Amino acid sequence: MRDIKFRAWNKILKQFVPIWSAIETRGDDVLRPINYDFIIEQNTGLKDKNGVDIYEGDIVAEITQFDDDEPDLYVVVYNETGDYPAFDLKGWTGEVNGISELSLTCGIEVIGNIHENADLLNDTDRISPDDIGNDTHEFLHGGNK
Repeated sequence: MRDIKFRAWNKILKQFVPIWSAIETRGDDVLRPINYDFIIEQNTGLKDKNGVDIYEGDIVAEITQFDDDEPDLYVVVYNETGDYPAFDLKGWTGEVNGISELSLTCGIEVIGNIHENADLLNDTDRISPDDIGNDTHEFLHGGNK
């Protein structure tokens, strides 16, 4: 059995903080953010090509075969739609789960996250920081901003 890990982004301080400072548990043993100043992100249980843990909210690059190829960038999201809830890649257009497919084939590399490196997303028409923020908010709080 694997450990289920989380990280916490403090929207006021604009930095990651120790998870214990951002969550509380209630009688139902469900972890909840203390308030809306925190975004809680779950570890996928996967590592990138460098052995770095991959979390929800990470920006990952698809490892290309050729050094001169511009890598495709994706954001790791939790996809609750359909009959297959799982972590996936926002903007992935393949027929199977993107994070699983790329992890097993060509590989992926964590190059940042949506909080500290949103500027990396501005050069792609697949995803935007605003879209990701809404997805994260819906996942954590069950509704739109």
